[in-house]
Amino acid sequence: MSPNGSDRSSRRPMRRKLPQVLTAGLILATATGCSYNWEDFPRLGMPTPVTEEAPRILSLWQGSWAAALATGVLVWGLILWATIFHRRSRTKVEVPPQTRYNMPIEALYTVTPLIIVSVLFYFTARDESKLLELTPKPAHTVNVVGYQWSWGFNYIENVPGVTGDAKKAPNLAAIPDKFKDDFPANAGGVYDAGIPGTRNPQTGNPGPTLWLPKGEKVRFVLTSRDVIHSFWVVPFLMKQDVIPGHTNSFEVTPTQEGTFLGKCAELCGVDHSRMLFNVKVVSPERYQQHLKELAEKGQTGYIPAGIEQTDPARNAEKNQL
Repeated sequence: MSPNGSDRSSRRPMRRKLPQVLTAGLILATATGCSYNWEDFPRLGMPTPVTEEAPRILSLWQGSWAAALATGVLVWGLILWATIFHRRSRTKVEVPPQTRYNMPIEALYTVTPLIIVSVLFYFTARDESKLLELTPKPAHTVNVVGYQWSWGFNYIENVPGVTGDAKKAPNLAAIPDKFKDDFPANAGGVYDAGIPGTRNPQTGNPGPTLWLPKGEKVRFVLTSRDVIHSFWVVPFLMKQDVIPGHTNSFEVTPTQEGTFLGKCAELCGVDHSRMLFNVKVVSPERYQQHLKELAEKGQTGYIPAGIEQTDPARNAEKNQL
């Protein structure tokens, strides 16, 4: 056998093993992409998390990018492999052997995408379930009301000097009983509501300001008066639709004081771009003081939460229980 023939035969096992090696690396990178600490890697365009829940979202984002990069490396590797090892010879011009099918290769490019999608689906479903999990009796509950073209905030709290009962308040009739069961007893509550021209007095940023206490869990109950909006606090790394006739909810625990930007992330009409708001995270003591300040201004009770839960939405929730 000629030296050239020996070289070609020695390269064949390597050619056969290259797809398997690349696939194994891809699967390993995809399966372990969400198990690292988010602080060890770039945020890839995401803001710094300011809640206990946000790092889970950032880790999923980083893991997805790692999986995408591994997929790209596999595709680029296969392209280079085909380009280098299957290029036309300068000394031979005959047509190379034609292969009608190759079961290992066909199985490879069928199974590999299924594995990638299954792994990404698992981590996404796991994190989504955890992020939407509601704890019994959260420390604070805020009814976020979306309307064209601003936001209102019902603080469902026991505020000194304010009487009432959030569970029976007519303006909160749109909120289902399953959320009202966790309302504090005899919560008279206070509210704040904005218009597109409202601005934060400290920063000058447009929109009303939602106040939250640092280190304490807050449940957001989202309702709409008119069309679909979307409640998005940018450094929370999470947003959720505000749907008329259907109530959504999620919880966060702020970990950093400061004023952060929020906006509507759903195209809701001609002035959608003006549906801005601010979130001010302060100490629990300052938060309680703010509630008293709202009561002193006469902003007691609750603004209308919106459209009452529709029968299809109510029936769908019963089927999920």
